[in-house]
Amino acid sequence: MTAFLVIGVIGLALLLVSLVVGDLLDGVVDGLFHSLEWLTGDWFSSAAIGGFVSAFGFGGAIVEGAAGPRPLAVGVGLVAGLAFGWFAMWLTRLLRTGRSDEAPSPRDAVGLDATVVTAIPAEGFGIVRVVLGGHTTQYNARAEQPVEPGTPVHVTGVLSPTAVTVAPVWRELP
Repeated sequence: MTAFLVIGVIGLALLLVSLVVGDLLDGVVDGLFHSLEWLTGDWFSSAAIGGFVSAFGFGGAIVEGAAGPRPLAVGVGLVAGLAFGWFAMWLTRLLRTGRSDEAPSPRDAVGLDATVVTAIPAEGFGIVRVVLGGHTTQYNARAEQPVEPGTPVHVTGVLSPTAVTVAPVWRELP
């Protein structure tokens, strides 16, 4: 059981190191397996290797701790290691290819509800506040008819990077 626990701790240490210098470690792994291109990339990233090693060690330790035979401990460790290694690879790929935290644009506001902050005159601009991606954003707004402050509106279009068109929200009749 001690050997499996040591393997699990080594895997956790590798996971922690991969959080800090993961790209550097991944470059070393890619360099070592350069002639075997199918091994490089996400399959043998430091996070996937760390996930496999730690789950293998702790999975085997659990089975041996429950008085299971060593071959069963190795089998359970391999299955757990493959599952956690795959999950670490999937999560790493998801984080690398995910969207960045780019600033919201008025195009993202089209179709959302907003609130008028300053009055929108008949032939001019007012200001509306819209919650966009969890952020409260204000845009200059133009409407076909005058709109008073506090009125709920719907963003209908984009005039510029700082201005949108809006229309009052229809209230349901009782």
